[in-house]
Amino acid sequence: MNKLTELIKRVNPKIEILYGGPEVSYDSYEFLNNHLGEYLICGEGEETYKEFIEYKLGERKLEDIKGLYYRVGDEIKFNGERKLMDMNDLVFPYTYEDDIENKIVYYEASRGCPFKCKYCLSSVMHGVRFLDLERVKKELKFFMDKKIPLVKFVDRTFNCNHDFTKEILIFLSEQDTNTRFHFEIAADLLRNDEIEILNKAPKGRFQLEVGVQTTNLEVLKNINRYITFENLKTKVLNVAKGQNVMQHLDLIAGLPGENYESFRNSFNDVHSINPDEIQLGFLKLLKGSSMRSEAEKWGIVYSPYAPYEILSSKDISYYELLKLKKIEEMVDKYYNSGKFKNILSFFLKKFETPFDFYYELSCFFELKGFFNRSINSTEYYKVLFDFNEEVLNGKGREVLREIIKYDYLCFNKKKWLPEFLLRNMDKYEERDVREKLRISMGNLKKFHIERFEIDISQYLKSNMIINNISYLIFDEENSDNIIDVTKIVSEEQI
Repeated sequence: MNKLTELIKRVNPKIEILYGGPEVSYDSYEFLNNHLGEYLICGEGEETYKEFIEYKLGERKLEDIKGLYYRVGDEIKFNGERKLMDMNDLVFPYTYEDDIENKIVYYEASRGCPFKCKYCLSSVMHGVRFLDLERVKKELKFFMDKKIPLVKFVDRTFNCNHDFTKEILIFLSEQDTNTRFHFEIAADLLRNDEIEILNKAPKGRFQLEVGVQTTNLEVLKNINRYITFENLKTKVLNVAKGQNVMQHLDLIAGLPGENYESFRNSFNDVHSINPDEIQLGFLKLLKGSSMRSEAEKWGIVYSPYAPYEILSSKDISYYELLKLKKIEEMVDKYYNSGKFKNILSFFLKKFETPFDFYYELSCFFELKGFFNRSINSTEYYKVLFDFNEEVLNGKGREVLREIIKYDYLCFNKKKWLPEFLLRNMDKYEERDVREKLRISMGNLKKFHIERFEIDISQYLKSNMIINNISYLIFDEENSDNIIDVTKIVSEEQI
């Protein structure tokens, strides 16, 4: 930041610089004293910035603006803190003339959080403030009318007020829209009536981000979180029963009191729920958070540069955190993408825990140099085949080849297969199969037919490996439409 401000001043010394945001709100005097610039907004900026513009237009006195630090010669003055604003004074920034179709919109219906998690800036604010409920509905309807694909609520804990939460969920569930809504929630606070609404909502309408952070009760106490994993797990699984809400669960590595083995246990606990996504985050010691003031107590060493990520602590070493970084990449690519689900099931049975599998896979990635170069989507499948060959001595090679083939065809072009996968059906067999299916099912012009050397449908249902030939057709226009036609094909010899 110093470099940027210095360059600005060199280009034109008359340009004035105004700072704002959480990065400068907790050591405001020291920051402005040590950086080039004239003004700094401390805390919430909407009203302060508006009044600052009015001052620049000659409509207000500088010394009357609360929440503003400013330089007068060699002296820095402060006009005093500004009270937290009424959320309903916020101005909705969009109009129907704005070109925001196909954009992701971040929306704020509340500020603050009832919890006091030490690593979070929301913990230093008191209370939670909400927008008027009818206003929220009106603004969300605007986004739906504009066909926004995704609205991400930035509320720290969306479901901290039951009546407010329930009313919005009901409203959004009843709309005729393709807009998806993302909420950060505390799963342990979910009530049965809220879960019932979620279970009955249109598929894809909602996605939930659940902060687990750790499943170690002692570590949770160290950061002022008082939940049990069993309670959270029950709520997440109850939401999952509806099979229509995407759930994203977060973990944080480097929390005070959590060592490498404890984090391994936390990961395995979360993996056992089988959420749609698992995020491995790393502790950030943000300015203003109580976690930063306790860094010495926990032996935490963190980067002096934003976002102030942990480097080590008395509980976890720098090299252990590096290992977790590599595991994070494997989880994000292979688990969170959803493109390798059945292949992962094949491998997970061969390791003591899911964490051990992702660790071994990360070691293989590093050995082959894949962390240092880009690899294409096909190579990600090939890596898993090679991993089985070199780490597991090729055990179950032919079965794995069929499982990889299935997952590959679900998400990639159907007419071509990579060399390491085998297409066992020649053009004559395909012609005969197509003719048989045409008689039973009609025109299959836009369908791809694939032969498998195992009963692939049985494997997908129960992970059972049965060495019977099977046939599937893949809809080339709808990737979710995959039909097992083995029975039809087998009714007469091909």
